[in-house]
Parts: sequence; C-alpha cells; structure tokens
Amino acid sequence: MTSRAQALLHAAIGTDAQFRPGQWEAIHALVVERRRVLVVQRTGWGKSLVYFLATKLLREQGAGPTLLVSPLLSLMRNQIQMAERIGVRAETINSANRDAWDDIERSLKDGACDLLLISPERLGNRRFQTLLTEVSGQIGLFVVDEAHCISDWGHDFRPDYRRIVRVLQNLPRGVPVLGTTATANDRVIADVQSQLGPELTLLRGPLARSTLRLQNIRLADQSERLAWLAHNLHKFPGTGVIYCLTIADTERVTKWLKSGGFSVEAYHAGSDATIDREAREQALLQNQVKALVATVALGMGFDKPDLGFVIHFQRPGSVIAYYQQVGRAGRAVDKAYGILLNGREDDEIQGYFINSAFPPVHTMTEILGALESSDGLPLQELLSRVNVSYSMAKKALRLLETDGAVGIDAEARPRRYFRTLNPWRPDLERIERVTRLRGEELAQMRAYVAHTGCLMEFLANALDDVDAGPCGRCANCRGRGLSGQIPAAVVADAVAFLRRGNVPFEPRKQWPSGLFPDRKRTIPEEERNGPGRALCYYGDAGWGRLVRDGKYQHRHFADELVGASADMIKDHWAPDPPPQWVTAMPSLRHPRLVPDFASRLADALGLPFVPMLRRTGDAPEQKQMANSTMQARNVYGTLEVMGTPMPTGPVLLVDDIVDSRWTLTMAGWLLRSHGSGIVHPFALARATARKT
Repeated sequence: MTSRAQALLHAAIGTDAQFRPGQWEAIHALVVERRRVLVVQRTGWGKSLVYFLATKLLREQGAGPTLLVSPLLSLMRNQIQMAERIGVRAETINSANRDAWDDIERSLKDGACDLLLISPERLGNRRFQTLLTEVSGQIGLFVVDEAHCISDWGHDFRPDYRRIVRVLQNLPRGVPVLGTTATANDRVIADVQSQLGPELTLLRGPLARSTLRLQNIRLADQSERLAWLAHNLHKFPGTGVIYCLTIADTERVTKWLKSGGFSVEAYHAGSDATIDREAREQALLQNQVKALVATVALGMGFDKPDLGFVIHFQRPGSVIAYYQQVGRAGRAVDKAYGILLNGREDDEIQGYFINSAFPPVHTMTEILGALESSDGLPLQELLSRVNVSYSMAKKALRLLETDGAVGIDAEARPRRYFRTLNPWRPDLERIERVTRLRGEELAQMRAYVAHTGCLMEFLANALDDVDAGPCGRCANCRGRGLSGQIPAAVVADAVAFLRRGNVPFEPRKQWPSGLFPDRKRTIPEEERNGPGRALCYYGDAGWGRLVRDGKYQHRHFADELVGASADMIKDHWAPDPPPQWVTAMPSLRHPRLVPDFASRLADALGLPFVPMLRRTGDAPEQKQMANSTMQARNVYGTLEVMGTPMPTGPVLLVDDIVDSRWTLTMAGWLLRSHGSGIVHPFALARATARKT
C-alpha cells in the first residue's frame, strides 16, 4: 500500500514528490486503521493530498465514497481539479449547479462518484438531508476540512458546522473520519476533539513557514498606505494577494493601483454582477494579473503554490486569521513576503465585526415572536415586521434553525420560515464568552503589530506550536526590511486620488413590499431618480474626515468641500441632462446645515438655489433603521413640497450623507410628482458599508 500511495502521489503532483512528514502517517491511520484523525499542519503542508489519496486507496479496497465538507466554493473548484489527476471522480452539489443535482445524486447512489464535496450549509438542506439518509450507510470516509470552524473558539466559527456532529453520530462504526486545519490552538483542538469523538487521534506538526519573510509597517493614513503600495508593488516577486477589510477598500485600492499601471483586479463577495470570482481566480492562477485585491472571500482553500507575496492593507482581527491568510504565500517557492500594513480605521472596522458577530438577543426574540404570530413568513415579510438588517436576519435565522427553533419550508416560493414547537433560550454565556475572546484576539493582533522579536515565532506561539522559535528570516530577525518611507510626491498623488474620487450609487427602482398597497412596487421611470454621486466615503482620508468634522463638530461644511463638489459635478460626473437648479434635503435636527451647503454649491455651479422641500414631522435617524422596508417607512410621510412654484427643469438634490438611498428616493419622487424635471441626487459622503 505504501508503494501504491507513492505512485498516486507522483500522479498528483509530480514524479519527484515525496511524502512530507506526517502525510503517510495520516493516510495509514485512515486507510489501514480506520481511525478518526485530526490533522493540524501548517498552511501549504498538503492536507488535501491526505484525503484524496485516502479516498483513492479506500475505493480500491471497495469502500464507499468520501463525503467532504468544505467552507468555500473556490476551495471546491481547486480540489476537483486535483482529484482528477489521480483518477478520483469528484462532484459537488452547490447553489451554482442546480441543473446537475439529479445526475450527481444518481452517480452517488450508483457508486460512480468517488468523492462528494459540499458546503456545511448543504447539511441543512432538506433535499440533501434525504439523500444523506439514503447513502449514509455507504460512506467510506468523512472529511471535515477547516475543522476549526466547528469550534466557536475558532477564528472562523460557522453555525452550520454544528450539523456535522449530528452526521457523525449516524455514521456506521468503523467509518474513518478526518478533520484538517492549520489554524487551531490548544483550546480549539480540545473543542474539536470533544465534538469529533474521544477516540480522535491528533497528528500535529510544526506551523512555522520557512519560506515566508514577514514584516509589519505602520502607516496610519490610507493615503500613505496607497502610496506605499504604488511605490513598492513592483519589487515583489511573481504574483500575490492584497487583503482589505471591506469591499469598498478593495475597489478603492484596485482603482488606485490600476491608475498607476498595475495589472490588478478586485475580488470580493459583493452583489456586483461584474465580479466573476472564478475568472479572477484563474487570472491569478495563470499569472495574468500581478495581484488580486481581495476581502476574506479569497480565503481558505485558494491554492496557488507559487504565490510570491501577501500584503495586508489593514490589520486582520486575529493573529490566527492573519496566519491563515498570509500562509497563502510561499508554498512552493524559496522566498515569499508577508507584509502587514495597518492604519487608523482598523480598530473601528474590527469593532463593528465583533459587535455584529451575534444577532442581539432582542432581535432573535422579535423574529421568533413575528414567526409565532403567523403561519410562516418569507424573509422580506419578516423584514417588514422586525427592524433588523437583511444580513443580520439571515444570520439570526441560521442560528435559530441550527438550534431547532425555526424551520424552513424550502418548497414554498419564496421559501418561508416558521416557528417550531421546540423551546429556545439564548445562550448568553456563550455569546459573552466568544465576544470576549474576539476582543482578546484583537488585542493580541495589536501586540503582534508592535512586536519587536521574531514575527513567525509570535504566530507559532499564538497557535500553541511546541516547536516555535526564532525564524531568522523576518524583518525583525534580520534587522532590515522594506522601508516604510515613501516619496512625498507619491503620497501627494494618493491624497489627490482620494480627493478626486467620486462614489456612484444607483437609484431605487422598487418600493418595499407593503409600503403602497394600492400601487405597483416598480417605481415608474418618470418618478424615479437618476443615478447619483457622492464626493467620498464617509470618514475616508480624502474628503471623508472633513465631512465628518463639518457634520458633527463645526455644524458647517467647509468651503473646500463646496469647491471639490462643484469640480467633481462639472468635470467628473456631468449629469445628463445637466441640472438647471439646486435644492436641498431638509432636517429638523440641523435645519441650516445642508441648505447652507447646497446654496453655496449652487453659487459655485452658477445655478439658482430653490428650497422646495420641508419636513412635516420628526422621525428616528435613518441609521437606526436596519432594513430597506423600515428605512422607507421611516421617511414616508415626513416630507412635503413647499407651496412655491416648482421649477420644471432637471434638479440637483443635495444631502450630506447617503446610506439607504430611501430619503433621496422619497424626496425625488415628491419633486417629480409635483412637476420637476429629472432628479440628480448628490451627497457629500456615502456611508461605508462594512461588508467583506
């Protein structure tokens, strides 16, 4: 069997390949001893080879197919290609290949499929649960990739991983089980062991990466970090990844680097239909781009062995998450770089992520209450009853479903959620414990940035690696690295880039369900706003801080913002047809702030300022409204058109900050309904979405 495994290894990765320490031991434990094994090895060690070779060897002995639970579709794409090289027939069932489900299920039942890859979310699908019931007795190997996701101590805990424990309980005795991870410290390992079974065999290796050259560079301002990238990116070997914390930052960094002639593309999980993630993965794999500027959507499982560098534009939330991300580089090259930049917005963003990790208990209770008082609700109807964001509602429903408190009618169109008969009590102790842990991890990450000793040793110690020691290769060990100094002219260019950027936003095209019961949801084109623009993102290093200071400190927007807005509107936006007059969004809280700015902007544009809107009543601030339906209702009925004659030409509608777009949508609808021309919405800043 050893020689057969060696032949398969050669077929998978080359005739010169040899097993790394621990690989054959893991395969032997699964194939010969039929044990439950947890493999904790560094990124790039080759954990996927273990389960592919074990699958092939078990199948050759007559065992059933392997069921592999993996967290990301990008991981599945990479792995199916590797499996084919050793004759493993791998299939995946996911939301992107619905048309193939029948054939794949038939292949699994008939024994033609060697390995089925699924996401953990698939375990909650009723159709897949039925399939699993039919084939569970035939499974030859069960694999949990990125097994740290099982543990709520892990940096990337996922509620759907809880379902794995139930699947394991129904497996026949003697079916080998494999869990793999590179990012598990002692606490996570103990938790995973308790869930995968007391007889679990732990195979653990050293986690230090000998090819990585780590360095931390402090550059607080975004303009300085943009300038550093432009000044240094060409120095890095081969291709790489530049990680950002938010979608907005991936787009901003990509635009900046492209303006400097670099071949880069943005990569994230946003709703932008122009992002073809698979195509961009392939562009990086085939060295067609210098780098992907990515959120954590390009994370676990993306495998390009010759990746030459990983740069972080901002600081991740934990040392363990950083190790996992920087470990994408240097898997099959002698030297690769891991550069961590960090700035003033890092803590604010990470604080948001920590505070939004768990839905508030009152939100969970309100969702259950809304479901109890109905026969089941689709998500959009639920959002009209509970003031919760779409993403938080999805998170809450998933947690409640895994707790058994909520069921899903997947056959309904749209699918409906209903309250089950199972009692539910919030696990407050767990929420407090995990939130506290996330805060501790953030503090540890700050300590890593400030660390003056060996950086690789710091990472290995954080993962409780008993072999941790100085690496001799990081910038701290060598006493030198890339300079954090940037030519002043490049920084000035970056500041100018941030200040001349403008942020487009599309008009709302549909009213929320139930807002106007007597009319169609589609907003007629003749009542709809035109495409809008914002000068900047709120709080950014271009104009965003000046907007923030003007709104909350000075209660007056600076003349610099007037000039910048006028230049952007005339030179970069040029709304068509051009506006013939300007009006402003009114406010009861700050009645002069926006009208004063709009009046000065009108003067700069050479247009008349006509105040046409007024508030008829106060309402909570829009930022307190968590979803589209609540935001629209919050505005509806609080605006009216003044009695003065309505100018008929196109109008520039000015506000300070745009978030949901419903205030501008309602105001534009009123203006057009009373005879104005097309409405061009303009805001000084767009609220920054904390989306990854």
